[in-house]
Amino acid sequence: MTARNVLIVDAHPDPCPERFVHALADSYAAGVRDAGGDVRRIDLAGLKFDLLDSRSQWEEETPSPEIAAAQQDILWAGHIVFLYPLWLGDMPALLKGFLEQVARPGFALGTGAMPAALLKGKSARIVVTMGMPALFYRFFYRAHSLKSFERNILKFVGIKPVTHSIVGNVEGEPEHRQRWLARMGELAAEDVRG
Repeated sequence: MTARNVLIVDAHPDPCPERFVHALADSYAAGVRDAGGDVRRIDLAGLKFDLLDSRSQWEEETPSPEIAAAQQDILWAGHIVFLYPLWLGDMPALLKGFLEQVARPGFALGTGAMPAALLKGKSARIVVTMGMPALFYRFFYRAHSLKSFERNILKFVGIKPVTHSIVGNVEGEPEHRQRWLARMGELAAEDVRG
């Protein structure tokens, strides 16, 4: 398990190929391969799973085959990349539901009052897209939802370090989008090389 094994979680709920998140995920995957890494990808828009509605489901229910396969991909990966659009100031509900499904006791967390973080040794990158300028999200809103994802979910289960890329103005100039597509390939190479 090294950073050469990279899992991409494309968490845009809309499978429409024109969504910019999908293009960013494609560019990141190409960058991993160009740097000599191995890549797997989970497209949440095509993954079928139920939302959890009780603690007993989370603690005791056997994950569906799709979620169990995703857990195996997470175990395989040394580095995990989450890409998603900012919706209502936060991650889309589909990503939150997925995280609740995969981060079960015995997989991501130990059991007991102070559960052990079971996913230590992995790193992550979070890529968030949005219509507003990235600086506005970062400084006016203090990137609160991104920080919550990093601290309260990823680091809580042992995934660190966590880096992030905030991609603002996604509906702006085509040149801006092209620069970000190129940048994703560069970031992928940096992440693979550590």
